[in-house]
Amino acid sequence: MSDMNTKDFFIGTLIGGIVGACSALLLAPKSGKELRSELSENAQSARERTSGFTSDAYEKGSEWASYAKDKSSELAKNVSEQSNKLYGRVKEAASSVRQGKEEKTADELADELSSDLGVEADEISTDVEEDVRQLHASTEEGASPTS
Repeated sequence: MSDMNTKDFFIGTLIGGIVGACSALLLAPKSGKELRSELSENAQSARERTSGFTSDAYEKGSEWASYAKDKSSELAKNVSEQSNKLYGRVKEAASSVRQGKEEKTADELADELSSDLGVEADEISTDVEEDVRQLHASTEEGASPTS
């Protein structure tokens, strides 16, 4: 919702600025040569500002892309570590059942593994939720993702 309001405000400001500039130029008592000179200067100034906005947007986009890449690689690493842990536990349980060391039933082992996985999944979920909250807060403030 706030994106739409910001977008509408920006478009309205831009259109209002253009209409105001055109009416000021057309109603000002200047000679044609002075008017063309001023138009040329204003066009050059607008080009420079647009170039500055473009470079800022490109820089911010690159910064956000880098941030997203870092966060997704951290998440992938966490998921990989957790799945390796789970795989090791399942392998351990299976080998102990095969060797007859454990007298637990398959259902008991499954319950134990699922409860361990649930705790680890909750930890991962909490970490991801916190990262999303930080990302959302930084976009609301208009700050960079690293601040």
